[in-house]
Amino acid sequence: MTQPAAERILIAYATTDGHTALICERLRRVMQGLGRQVTVALLANADALDLSGFDRVVIGASIRYGHHQPIVAEFIGRHQALLESRPSAFFTVNIVARKPNKNRPETNPYLQKFMKTVRWQPRLLGVFAGKLDYPSYGFFDRQMIRLIMLVTKGPTDPTAVVEFTDWAQVEAFGRDVCALTA
Repeated sequence: MTQPAAERILIAYATTDGHTALICERLRRVMQGLGRQVTVALLANADALDLSGFDRVVIGASIRYGHHQPIVAEFIGRHQALLESRPSAFFTVNIVARKPNKNRPETNPYLQKFMKTVRWQPRLLGVFAGKLDYPSYGFFDRQMIRLIMLVTKGPTDPTAVVEFTDWAQVEAFGRDVCALTA
């Protein structure tokens, strides 16, 4: 008796500073632990994959200055029919999600704004707080982000590296993706 093939999941993402890639890797580990075959790919490379070979698709994207990278909406637009034909999920990574009143899909302004710009309605939405890493930013970004943090009462020390991500929340999202019904 042969075992059924493991369900295949694609996690495609866009990242600005690399933290979204770390979140995707954690999701991959959770999903593989549940017996799934998981491919993690940058959105820029995902078009080269046979997307029809995946049973589920997860798209993740970071925010910089209030916006996701244009490639996110472009990818969704090109593959909307495929995304809607199977269980799919979307998550956003942003620093504003560090605040308890902005860390859920229904309360995160960036996720709400983005979902109004695309016609796709994923079955699962997620919001994760990102990482603030002043030393890795260029001069302009460091100053702009410090200004934003000053206004929003966040860390402004230009040497600070602060990870706001709730990894238990990330892992729960990975389990929720696997639990979606077809």
